[in-house]
Amino acid sequence: MNLVYPKLPGNVANASTFAFPVDYEVIDLAIEQLFEADPGAVDQIVQAAKRLEARGVRAIVGACGYFANFQTQVQAAVRVPVLLSSLAQLPLIKTSLRADQRIAVLVADIQRATPELLANVNATPDKVTFVDIGSLPEFHAIRYGETTLDNGALKRALVQKAVAAVKQDPSIGALLLECSDLPPYAAAI
Repeated sequence: MNLVYPKLPGNVANASTFAFPVDYEVIDLAIEQLFEADPGAVDQIVQAAKRLEARGVRAIVGACGYFANFQTQVQAAVRVPVLLSSLAQLPLIKTSLRADQRIAVLVADIQRATPELLANVNATPDKVTFVDIGSLPEFHAIRYGETTLDNGALKRALVQKAVAAVKQDPSIGALLLECSDLPPYAAAI
């Protein structure tokens, strides 16, 4: 899976994001296979993780929140720590919040943001509110692999979505960005 839009610093797919060496394993999957938890993708993802482990990586991280659909299979197949999805942070965030607070998760595919997805990373839907960003026209370059991306417009749209979510539900105490392309916009959000 090698989408052609620009990967800004902050995105896990941009090596300059990290102050330490990183190793990448590009796999040939359609993004929909991740969203749909396609069983046909499991072997390719597990084999990629095994190749990374064989090259000496100390941890394996995924570049799409929907890699959570494959967390348990990869975790069982290698001996290094595996955090395939930003969603793996949900239990920690939940622990940090008051009992009356919720977590808004900005997601690229609202239809596939399910309790089953959360269960793969030991999270539960009881304190989670999913916020659709996949339908934003400004997000289409990322969601559909277009070659041009208006960073300013996307930043404004994401901020508006986050602000609207908090206004709609003041119990939101934290925001989580599911998509690995969103950290460059985190400060603005």
